[in-house]
Amino acid sequence: MKNKIIKRAVMGFFIGIAIGQMICVLISLMSGNGQFIICTPEFTELIGNEAAAAAIQTLLCAVMGSGYSAASVIWESDNLSIAAQSGICFAIYAVFLLPVAYFTNWMEHSVSGVLGYIGIFAASFVFVWVIQYFSWKKKLNAINQKLIG
Repeated sequence: MKNKIIKRAVMGFFIGIAIGQMICVLISLMSGNGQFIICTPEFTELIGNEAAAAAIQTLLCAVMGSGYSAASVIWESDNLSIAAQSGICFAIYAVFLLPVAYFTNWMEHSVSGVLGYIGIFAASFVFVWVIQYFSWKKKLNAINQKLIG
């Protein structure tokens, strides 16, 4: 189990970097007016220069990817109910995402900004969870049909 967590964390490190860069490209295409937006202006100002801000943000995306990937082993636990698995994963994902989002200024630094970001995070989690649930349910039904029929 420990080896699986480590392997996933290492793989997640690079996946986190890739996803972070894809998000920057999408944001730039949608609202960059032809410019590449690597970091929020507030984060760049906080750090002092764009290159350092980009490096720190990339490292934070990598750490988030590691955390998310390592936490994915929870879904394979036969000792936990699906509700417990979901709650634990949600909490772990939130611990990795929310401080990074606040520090990098991905969210507005106000009560409404934080609550709004948490709401978007929770809605995204539920959306992905529902898709995964029905996907696995369909796969299990197909396996059961092969076993029965």
